[in-house]
Amino acid sequence: MALADIQRVSEIRVRGRQTAYRGLIPQSYLDALSVTEDAERRRARFARSAADGVNLVAEQGGKVVGWAAHGAYRDGEVRTGDAELYAIYVDTEHVGTGVGRTLLKESVRQAGVLGYPRMYLWVLKGNARARRFYEGAGFRADGAEEPFEVEGVAVPEVRYLSPLPV
Repeated sequence: MALADIQRVSEIRVRGRQTAYRGLIPQSYLDALSVTEDAERRRARFARSAADGVNLVAEQGGKVVGWAAHGAYRDGEVRTGDAELYAIYVDTEHVGTGVGRTLLKESVRQAGVLGYPRMYLWVLKGNARARRFYEGAGFRADGAEEPFEVEGVAVPEVRYLSPLPV
């Protein structure tokens, strides 16, 4: 990902969250998501992103259509010896076209090359489509759950795990 990609990545991320999380997270929270604010936060973090993780974009016809980020697994504030898929979003018009699978496959490949033995990710418990996507790629729920709160509503996440190729 380049600095010039950030605006488009934020558009994909915000619209993706608003679509995928409808009915799972309070609508007022989703409606308040701002592409401008997301892009500003991303730009501020971009300079240190190499230390914080890897950002990948997928392009078709010169236009960014997907984004994924991965790096060291975060156990609270501590980085561990495992990898974590932090996020993956695909432009809503390109969902189901293989863009997400390609981004996930590349994240898994890169994390394996770096010597991470496993990759974790967190997904909303009620996000059946995302869970099927990850399960189709070989990830399995490992029994860990963690609720977080959005506007006073508990939104449970489940952790998924996959061994990485070496």
